[in-house]
Amino acid sequence: YLLFLFARKSVIQLDLANTKKALIVPAFETLRYRLSFPKSKAELLSMLDMGTLFTFRYHVWTKGHAPTNFAKWRTATTPYRVEWEADFEPYVVVRKDCPEYDRRFVGFGWNKVAHIMELDAQEYEFTVLPNAYMIHMPHAPSFDITKFRSNKQYRICLKTLKEEFQQDMSRHYGFAALKYLTAENN
Repeated sequence: YLLFLFARKSVIQLDLANTKKALIVPAFETLRYRLSFPKSKAELLSMLDMGTLFTFRYHVWTKGHAPTNFAKWRTATTPYRVEWEADFEPYVVVRKDCPEYDRRFVGFGWNKVAHIMELDAQEYEFTVLPNAYMIHMPHAPSFDITKFRSNKQYRICLKTLKEEFQQDMSRHYGFAALKYLTAENN
C-alpha cells in the first residue's frame, strides 16, 4: 500500500502522463519465509545491513538490477536517472500507452529484459524512485524456471527467440539498436 501511495505521488510529480519515463522501483529480496515488511527506507536499510534483506537476485543474477545503483539509492532523496545496460530488468511504473511486453517471451526468460530494451529504444528515461521499494518473498520454483534449468531444448528455443527479437529491433530502430547486439556479445 505504501508503494502504491509513493508511486502515485511520483507519477504526478514526475509528470509521467506527459513524458516518456520508466519509474524504477528498486527490488530487494529475503530468503526468509516470514518477514515484517519495513515501514520506511531507514528500516529497509537496517535490514539490508543486518543481512535480512539483499538486493534482488544478488546471489544469482546481479546484472539484472545492478544499473539501479543501489549504493546511490541508499542516500538518494530525489529521483535519479540511470542508463540502460545489457540484461537490465527492473520493475517499472510506466504510462499505459508504453510498448507491450513481447509475446514471444512467455514462461521464464527475457520478458522483462526485452521490455526494458524496447523502452530504451523508444528513448524512455529510466528514473529510480528514492523512497519506493519492493521485496520479493521466497517461493517454490515455477514450472517454467524448472524447465529452463533442466531442458536444453527450452534454453535453445529461448536463445533463438532472443536472436530473433534483437534482429527485429535492428530492423525497426536501425543504427540506434546496434548497442543491443554488441552488448549481448560482450
